[in-house]
Amino acid sequence: MNDFRVLKLLDRLQGVFKRAGVDYEMLRSILQVKLTMDGRRTPTVLGTQKSGQETEGSPLRVQWIYLLLGLMLILFVVPDSNYMLTMSVLFAVVMFMITTTLISDFSSVMLDLRDKNILFSKPVDRRTLNMAKSLHVLIYLVSLTLTLTAPSLVVALFKQGVLFFLIYAVEILLMDGFILVITALLYLLIMRVFDGEKLKDIINYIQIILSIGIAVGYQLVPRLFNMTDLTGSFQPVWWQYFIAPAWFAAPFEVLVGGSRGTEFTVLAVLAVIIPLILLYTYIKLMPLFERSLQKLAEQGAAGKDSGRYPRLLSELLCRDKAEAMFFRFTWAMMRNERDFKLKVYPTVGLSLVLPFIFIFNQVWSSDPAVHTESKAHLFIYLSALLLLTVVQMLRYSASYKGAWIYRTIPLPETAPVYRGMLKAALLRLMLPLFVLESAVFFWLFGARILPDLAAVMLALPLFALICFRVLPPALPFSEKYEAAKQKEFSVSGFVLIFILMGMAGLHYMFTLISPGVYIYLVILAAVNVWAWRAAFPRKGSQSGQIPTLGA
Repeated sequence: MNDFRVLKLLDRLQGVFKRAGVDYEMLRSILQVKLTMDGRRTPTVLGTQKSGQETEGSPLRVQWIYLLLGLMLILFVVPDSNYMLTMSVLFAVVMFMITTTLISDFSSVMLDLRDKNILFSKPVDRRTLNMAKSLHVLIYLVSLTLTLTAPSLVVALFKQGVLFFLIYAVEILLMDGFILVITALLYLLIMRVFDGEKLKDIINYIQIILSIGIAVGYQLVPRLFNMTDLTGSFQPVWWQYFIAPAWFAAPFEVLVGGSRGTEFTVLAVLAVIIPLILLYTYIKLMPLFERSLQKLAEQGAAGKDSGRYPRLLSELLCRDKAEAMFFRFTWAMMRNERDFKLKVYPTVGLSLVLPFIFIFNQVWSSDPAVHTESKAHLFIYLSALLLLTVVQMLRYSASYKGAWIYRTIPLPETAPVYRGMLKAALLRLMLPLFVLESAVFFWLFGARILPDLAAVMLALPLFALICFRVLPPALPFSEKYEAAKQKEFSVSGFVLIFILMGMAGLHYMFTLISPGVYIYLVILAAVNVWAWRAAFPRKGSQSGQIPTLGA
């Protein structure tokens, strides 16, 4: 079994763990097994493992992507002044990346109950087990963060000096502890209020709330400053004390920049005190957290959804019985598949808020163009990014071995399967999101955008079809999540993003002529009819392949 470097580092701190009442030898063994198993787990975010390929070592096989993103952070550690501006933006970016990765990829580890069946039957102290889980998540976070910040750390050492480098390194550790504890305490609060199946649903919904909160909070950081010149100036306001990136930027301003204002001192103290208090609170609440996790094992009552609504929709929108059957099947799986919701729901939150982020500056400054001739409402196309994730994730399931059912039913062609699958995804996930965003855009821009909204609504099923054709075809819920390939995101994902941008650009071009939007509506309607018929012919479709048992 691998003897990881981080375990050798922990060996030097074993005295601290023993004084805390932790069985260090048992702790080390548990961590060694967990880290070894991580090497066989494909990350949700930008996963890189190819199908059928096993690799040993860290779960962070996406480090090169974070390293590439980290190169951009160098721009914020080069300036020799105005540290409140540069470091606030830097920590906002880092916290955004780390928190969204934690939510989408590692919440399943924080809320994992599978090891309890093995370890609870052994002489393992609960404190030791809780510490092992916390260290496991913290090791993941620190490794990921160091990968993201490594380029800027190196540049900071040579450009800004040892003091700046040490502050930066300590702040990274405090930031990771802050992110971990806030997420865990939020889950604990939810688990104390709800039970069983309801709790599982609430945890899925909290992914949306956190994603929206992080994205909106990321936009608040530039508002800390008066950007009337190139350097920006810090304008103290009471609500800045609740913005974490400002806390972590303040120590640089105080210790390196030499500022002695009360506001900077208070913010710098918060950067140290708040994470330490939260870590202490979390350690004390770990037994309660583990006991509350047992609620996740409770089986709640069956959902109240009788299936009448999807059955009615399938009868209205589907061509034949096979298509209607897979419409209802996909609808039910999206409602009940826990892992699917855990991986897709954060994207729902981001897709909900992204269009508004891009018009945020105009709304913030009360630009009258927002309400007159602005074309900013076309940013609603960004909501279609949800389709990219949904169409890709529809192939995966924790119950993928049930794919044998595709061989037992009379299924001469796969076209009805795919048609029903895409229609269910559009109606269950995309349509409610689009209607909600359209209502807000209607309130912002007025009735003049109604033809544009109608055009976007027609563009959504066309983009869903394009996503399906560009991504490798697979029957719904027939593959295990570990089969996700990084290639699908890095190549196909970026291609689809550019296609979506092209559709928005084409829409904009039609708005430049008087009846252009109405012409675009007719073109979209015709293209949709042709494209769906061409992609899913009634007979002889070869666009899918029935998977083998256990594929």
